[in-house]
Amino acid sequence: MTSDVSNTTVNGSAVPAPAGSSPEPAVDRVVAGLRQTFASGRTRSHAWRVRQLRAIERLLDERESEIAAALGEDLGRPPAEAWLGDIASTKAEATFARKRVGKWMKKRRTGLSLSSLPGRAWYQYEPLGTVLIIGPWNYPVYLSLGPLVAAVAAGNCAVVKPSEHAPASSALLARLIPQYLDPDAIAVVEGEAEVTQDLLAQGFDHAFFTGGTEIGKLIMSAAAPHLTPVTLELGGKSPVIVTRHADIEVAARRVAWVKLMNSGQTCIAPDYVLVDRSVREEFVNAVVKTIGAFRVDEAGTLRIVNRRQFDRVAALIEQADGVIACGGGTDAERLGIEPTVIVDPSPDSDVMAAEIFGPVLPVLTVDSLDEAISFVNARPKPLATYLFSKDFRDRDRVLDEVSSGGAVVNHVAMHCLEPHLPFGGVGDSGMGAYHGRWGFETFSHRKAVLAKPSRPDPAMVYPPYTEKKLKLMRRVF
Repeated sequence: MTSDVSNTTVNGSAVPAPAGSSPEPAVDRVVAGLRQTFASGRTRSHAWRVRQLRAIERLLDERESEIAAALGEDLGRPPAEAWLGDIASTKAEATFARKRVGKWMKKRRTGLSLSSLPGRAWYQYEPLGTVLIIGPWNYPVYLSLGPLVAAVAAGNCAVVKPSEHAPASSALLARLIPQYLDPDAIAVVEGEAEVTQDLLAQGFDHAFFTGGTEIGKLIMSAAAPHLTPVTLELGGKSPVIVTRHADIEVAARRVAWVKLMNSGQTCIAPDYVLVDRSVREEFVNAVVKTIGAFRVDEAGTLRIVNRRQFDRVAALIEQADGVIACGGGTDAERLGIEPTVIVDPSPDSDVMAAEIFGPVLPVLTVDSLDEAISFVNARPKPLATYLFSKDFRDRDRVLDEVSSGGAVVNHVAMHCLEPHLPFGGVGDSGMGAYHGRWGFETFSHRKAVLAKPSRPDPAMVYPPYTEKKLKLMRRVF
């Protein structure tokens, strides 16, 4: 399938067909133009990279109100959350990269083994070429521009494909990105799912996808015929483990804060809680009290992005067993879900089977840390694991025994905002990592270089191989 101007827009406008020729698919022309720009060498310089990173910072500063309005239209997100979740986080990533990209670009000398002497060795980073960034709907600015920061810091041309499920944000990115960034090197292509398939068919030098695990499998499958390397930032059921050594008030406040942010539609939101029986009642009461305090001036429900997602989350609540400690209500007309805490649903229930992606928090009772670790390890590897405990032994056990993309001790999700750390999944929660230097390396090729002098040129390494030559070679190699 190929896209035409009826369902594909580039930088906010339909792509006109070349004069006097048959219409060529829009994505073909866009990608060909980007490849031509990359071949010119203009994106490789430090100056170009810094200009693009500064432009992203300016975009976020100068268009904050427009970004917040688009996020409000798409997701019902209040301006404070728009600033925290999409604007401030993206700007911090761009600023961090701008200040360090010169250092990241430098060659790095290495030592040499005896067999390679005399000579010099180093590795250097080169841009991959033209890359594809496929953004999600839940944080449509942060999770589109964040990978773009890494791509331009590495000196690449890029296509940004925003999610069609956040249309106001997608249209805004399509309008603003070519105003601020180099339009010959960076393009925004909008369209439905088939446009994404058309883009992947172009055989990019790298594809970066943020979204659900099932769609991630389709992305990887579409990239495979072209051997396009992929970074998949997926999701999963990120657990919270609350031990009897935890500060319960702090744990409840931090879990509730991130769980309610963006109506729970966050890939690293706490999906469920495993709490020690000795502190379960205290924790549940504290979470319910905190939710009430956070939302004292708010409406009863939190907005879900669309009807399909609303129906899915509402069904999870309706079908869940266990005790509803708070919430449970829905508003189909407004696509609203009340913040809901469900105590001890069946581990085999639907609410425990797949990532919730909504303001619903199951709390399950465990009798020991052993039980909590076994519960997590019996399921697909999550994007993050969160532990609340003041006991270093608890910390070391969870970090050593539970496999997850990342982990946070005594907080939730904050590792995502730290550009000194790699961010990524493992297993079903994704592959590859980015943020900071890790993003630069994801979008770069690390080239190994060995430089040798013409002399000496010892005869022993060349045939014919006598016993004497082989004896000497065995000592050296």
